[in-house]
Amino acid sequence: MITIINYGSGNLKSICNGFLKIGIPAEVTNDPAVIEDADALVLPGVGAFGSAMNHLEKYRTSISKFLQQEKPFLGVCLGLQLLLSKSEESPGVNGLDIIQGNIIRLPPGLKIPHMGWNKLELKNECPILDGVDQEYMYFVHSYYARPDDEDVVAATTQYGMDVPAVLWKDNIFATQFHPEKSGEVGLKILKNFVKLLD
Repeated sequence: MITIINYGSGNLKSICNGFLKIGIPAEVTNDPAVIEDADALVLPGVGAFGSAMNHLEKYRTSISKFLQQEKPFLGVCLGLQLLLSKSEESPGVNGLDIIQGNIIRLPPGLKIPHMGWNKLELKNECPILDGVDQEYMYFVHSYYARPDDEDVVAATTQYGMDVPAVLWKDNIFATQFHPEKSGEVGLKILKNFVKLLD
């Protein structure tokens, strides 16, 4: 069973529909005990870093306990950014700090938010990108991840610079784009995530 964290800042219907399209029912919960015991966990997100972390703070321990079990975890869009240490969007607010690094505002001169279809550039082999090549994914964001360890960047996209598009560390996967809104290739990424349960 795929479990999606309902912490008040996620586009829950969209990500649930993505899993339903591939024939996988997803459970939506705000129960810390259910989060801790999930088979696979998804952290969606829209909106501002600080507000999201305020809502997510009470689940920090449950998420940590889940991750210690080395089961699959997927962060999507803001859900990726919350995994890092801090964000320029919300000074003084600590992220989950699961992947060390910062969230940085996209450079001046670019249209912000970055909204639309951009091509992936694969950097490392990554289980959720199995069978995915230089495909176009759907992005909506104004900030990007700058992890301390560049080796966790599995794919980037070009938007005035190399923007990390997929992060991967151990059992933790995260996409800056929305796989559930990225057509058949995006659904393939969700299928690859589900395969990690086998």
